[in-house]
Amino acid sequence: MHDVTSSALPKLAPRKADSHKGDYGRVLIIGGSRGMAGAPALAGMAALRSGAGLVTLAVPRSIQSTVSSFEPSMMTLGLGNQVSDFLLAESKSEILEATASKNVLAIGPGLGSNVSSSQLVCELYQVVQQPMIVDADALNALAKAPECLEKPSGLRILTPHAGEFERLVKQQASCETDKRAAQAAALCGRDRSGRTVVVLKGHRTIITDGQQYAINATGNPGMATGGTGDCLTGIIAALVAQGLCAWEAARLGVHVHGLAGDLAAEQLGEVSLIASDLVRFLDSAFTQLDHSW
Repeated sequence: MHDVTSSALPKLAPRKADSHKGDYGRVLIIGGSRGMAGAPALAGMAALRSGAGLVTLAVPRSIQSTVSSFEPSMMTLGLGNQVSDFLLAESKSEILEATASKNVLAIGPGLGSNVSSSQLVCELYQVVQQPMIVDADALNALAKAPECLEKPSGLRILTPHAGEFERLVKQQASCETDKRAAQAAALCGRDRSGRTVVVLKGHRTIITDGQQYAINATGNPGMATGGTGDCLTGIIAALVAQGLCAWEAARLGVHVHGLAGDLAAEQLGEVSLIASDLVRFLDSAFTQLDHSW
């Protein structure tokens, strides 16, 4: 496996003067539960700030109004009845109908650990053909049904932190970078079709597709706060929606995510940094990238 950390970062294509919102992709983010309305909202706002043309959040109907209040640029799809706290497997057909017009899906932010929600994750993982970013409780659902990892129906980007990773692979993540990279690559290898990328988050996040890996250098301890992973999910989803392949989107997304955190920490300090600050500093991060390219 090759270390390509020193190679140039992927680039987004320049925007054409006569382009429209459909040219920059349609993202569907699936998640949320009562008490965790902010997670899918953060992912959605990060996706918009990262250039996605249209973003829809599929959430329990009981929290739809709360989720939609975060940002008027996002669309919402309320599922289930007014009293259900979670997205349930019975909403599968509605979600699949919604995916027909989407370029990329993200699943997991704020989803919760309901049994039916976990069933929904595994079923979608195996039938949705669009690229899918998988995070948070969706990763925990896959950890309970590891056979699903062998049967994705499309490109998959898994974004576990150390705890989620250990639940997925049933072993402790190594503290040594090269061994961590090998462990992440082995998780990619569970997918025999070779369409899975793993982002093993933490200090010096590792990105690998099983054949190559890169170690990210941006980010700081102030990002160790709830919701920052949801932002990363939205960023990567937006980059895929704009045409980057899974490997490119994951590598660039992790870099931009950390850079936004570094820019935020310069002004706010590490102690006071919160996840929504990353969204606020994404514009500066992308501007800095534009100048470096």
